[in-house]
Amino acid sequence: MLTRIHGSRLIDPERSVDGTTAGISPPSDLWMRDGRLLDAPEQPVTPDLDIDATGCLSMAGGIDLHTHIGGGKVSLARMLLRDQMPPWRGAQPTDSSDPADCRFLPSASTTASRYLDMGYTTCLEPAVIPCNARAAHAEMADVRGIDTGGYCLLGNDDVLLQLIAEKSPQETINAYVAWMVMATRCIAVKVVNPGGIHAFKFNHRSLDVDTPHPCSGVTPGQIVRVLCRAVHEIGLAHPLHVHCSNLGVPGNIASTLATIEAADGYPIHLTHAQFHCYGKDGPYQFSSAASALVEAMGKHSNVTIDVGQVQFGQTVTISADSMHQHVNSAHAKPRKSVLVDVECEAGCGVVPFRYRRREFVHSLQWAIGLELFLMVDDPSRVFLTTDHPNGGPFTAYPHLLGLLADRTLRETALAEIHPEAAAASSLAGISREYSLSDIAMMTRNAPARILGLSDRGTLAPGCVADVVVYRQQASIEKMFAVPELVFKSGELIRRCGAAVEPTGSPQLDCTLAADAQAIGSRVASKQLTDFRKRYAQNGTFALDRLWISDAELEDVLGSRLRNTGMQGETSTVHGGAAS
Repeated sequence: MLTRIHGSRLIDPERSVDGTTAGISPPSDLWMRDGRLLDAPEQPVTPDLDIDATGCLSMAGGIDLHTHIGGGKVSLARMLLRDQMPPWRGAQPTDSSDPADCRFLPSASTTASRYLDMGYTTCLEPAVIPCNARAAHAEMADVRGIDTGGYCLLGNDDVLLQLIAEKSPQETINAYVAWMVMATRCIAVKVVNPGGIHAFKFNHRSLDVDTPHPCSGVTPGQIVRVLCRAVHEIGLAHPLHVHCSNLGVPGNIASTLATIEAADGYPIHLTHAQFHCYGKDGPYQFSSAASALVEAMGKHSNVTIDVGQVQFGQTVTISADSMHQHVNSAHAKPRKSVLVDVECEAGCGVVPFRYRRREFVHSLQWAIGLELFLMVDDPSRVFLTTDHPNGGPFTAYPHLLGLLADRTLRETALAEIHPEAAAASSLAGISREYSLSDIAMMTRNAPARILGLSDRGTLAPGCVADVVVYRQQASIEKMFAVPELVFKSGELIRRCGAAVEPTGSPQLDCTLAADAQAIGSRVASKQLTDFRKRYAQNGTFALDRLWISDAELEDVLGSRLRNTGMQGETSTVHGGAAS
């Protein structure tokens, strides 16, 4: 079906359109067919669906590169908090009593619906433990309607630590990382508290960047260094995705800066940076170190961050960082938590938490996140996340965009937090306001680029027809809260917040994974034999049990596979037509 959207202004910093200023075109036509965007026809043609979007803005579908939407930790959180959902006031919409509608921990299907309601069409789960990858993909397959993918969690597994401790050649480590990414059908590599989760199993409660592991002698800095290099040399588009040491600890900015140095100039992405950006100044020995991180980013062009913005209210923190979740369990609200050791690969901690507006530390965390957004002057290097659900629910994104784009709204919110936190923050002195082009870059263009998703994030012809049409309004928050229209793969699926039944393919979504053929040459049979032996000595099942075949992913787990995420690669689809 040939579709035309006419009369809207196109917001796309990477698309060249005659008359474009700062990524915003004059009223233009947007054409799509067979799930792809098209050049305008050379000859006059009547579209099958013609939509008048006068007074509107059009953007590519939003991309969330860090949101916890699948896997064992999410399931544990739902089980732990089942009795804490309804009838809690504020846990769900006032007209609902379904636990699936929880504001901060919705079911998989509700998660998909809420993302689509905001115009997000691609979401990445940032912590897929290899031995639990099947469960993670199965749950993400239930997030129906949006494209998903996962980051393979390494850096606390016995095999990798052994290889580093033995000073194995980088080629061997590259082969191990490549095989794990292929086996788990992931798109990138994540490390959480490098070596710290493993050290916690030996009763250690902290592990700084240059501190040797109590058993292997390997330091977190070494882990970061070899993994950054491995990810780059394998050819994965997304840099090593790093949850730094000492999350949430006052003074942890020193660890964060040391982690940047440990990357040795290789690309590195620091996730939920707000939680790793604390100093020790002031009467509470807790202060903002946002300026120090921004200064370091100015010196190191290889560094990108997402923020992990805190939102006030009830939520639940879920993390593989069992070392620091053990500490945080003392502050659980309600007072219960789950700590789990997962095979010999990682851990898991689930701790319910409530961020309070009039609490000094919580207020300053909120302000630090906004400082990072506003002080990093390049919107292609800072990404919009709440580390859902750790900092708060992803449904806060329209409100956050409002705060970034409207200084008056920001100053009003600043006046409502703890007064000492407001005084300790530099937020009041920042006049910058995000433009629509900045928003499009941060939430569309840049996430696609850093993930190697060359077929989305832009309105350029040939790309996937994930298109969102917003009614232009004075309030950025209201505008982004309820799009006028949402198209997924060329199918209209939302109109003014209401679901529209697609007329074409019943399955519009897919699983995004690194191209196995592109990285498979990194693994030699002799290396794989060694990996099998090492894994058998430390795990409870064979290494080959980790492998998820294309057929299993599609026929058993219910996801179509799209190979992508490589440096300079274009996407190909297996198991169906391009979505």
